[in-house]
Amino acid sequence: MAERDGQEKTEQATGKKLEDSRNEGKVARSQELNSLAVFTTGLLVLFFTKDYLGSKLWSMSTYIFSSLDTLELSVNVLSLYGMKAAMFFVAAVFPVLLAIVIISFAVGYGQVGFRFTPKALQPKLNKLNPITGFKNSFLTTRPLVELLKSVAKLGVVGIFSYIILEDMVLSSIGLVNFTVTEIVDYMLDNSIEFLWRVSLVYVAIAFIDFAYQKYKFKDDLKMTKQEVKEEHKQTEGDPHVKSQIKSKQFEMARKRMLQDVPKADVVITNPTHFAVALKYEVGKSFAPKVIAKGQDLLAQKIKQIAKDNNVPLHEDVQLARALYKACEVGQEIPENLFKAVAQILAYIFKLKEERKRKKII
Repeated sequence: MAERDGQEKTEQATGKKLEDSRNEGKVARSQELNSLAVFTTGLLVLFFTKDYLGSKLWSMSTYIFSSLDTLELSVNVLSLYGMKAAMFFVAAVFPVLLAIVIISFAVGYGQVGFRFTPKALQPKLNKLNPITGFKNSFLTTRPLVELLKSVAKLGVVGIFSYIILEDMVLSSIGLVNFTVTEIVDYMLDNSIEFLWRVSLVYVAIAFIDFAYQKYKFKDDLKMTKQEVKEEHKQTEGDPHVKSQIKSKQFEMARKRMLQDVPKADVVITNPTHFAVALKYEVGKSFAPKVIAKGQDLLAQKIKQIAKDNNVPLHEDVQLARALYKACEVGQEIPENLFKAVAQILAYIFKLKEERKRKKII
């Protein structure tokens, strides 16, 4: 079991850990699947284009061997042969290589998807550290595992290739009696057969390696319980800090609420426990809004501010309690309380109008 700082890595990697690893270019990828893709692509291309490739190879071979007896080496002749070879490559070999490159990219995309990761391209000085390089090369099990995998793969493929090629070599003795066309056909048919058989071996190797790479990747990314806790703190925030932030936010909201009390039309109170400040703007809101509310000490604070700013206080035990429980600050009062509040506001507005008339007189 992998360890770090004396702690076992028993926890599966979190989503953030997996995302960070992907952003750094670290993903579970099997190179053997790419090798399998190259083999199978080469096989399919040769199978479907063998007649075309055979005709090109036959033309090239005929052109070269038919002029050997009269060939005079010169710059012009060599240039001509070089041009012919280049044209043969473009016409016959290049399409095969292009198909292999395309399928390799497709297999890579199928394994890990597509994502551009600048972090993976950034130079890392610690990679140039000879001590770190020595540790990674000789003090870890990864190089030994990779070496054993390569030896096993080469051994298996080598044994199967030897068995296949042994029969092909023995049967090729009769080629001396074949025409050029027959030799080309023989070579292509045997190449396809060889690739087909080796591909079957590579299928098993590739899928075993893919399963191993997935397992190894997940095992390497495992975390200790402490790492999970630290990541949770970084992602969600330290509970103590979050509590302080919430406390400050509540205090700021409380101050803003108390600053709005002087704007209230009336404060509905329960003598000692509840106080709810209401504001009704005719034409702007459908119903009166709660602009401040409080319980116990905060209720007394609201009542005191209301008194200091000549905001009417109306004592109604049941209504104050109902408003406090039904409404949050900034909300309009519920419909079932319209009638009771409307009667109080009507009385308050009537008193205000009378005071205005007396001042005018």
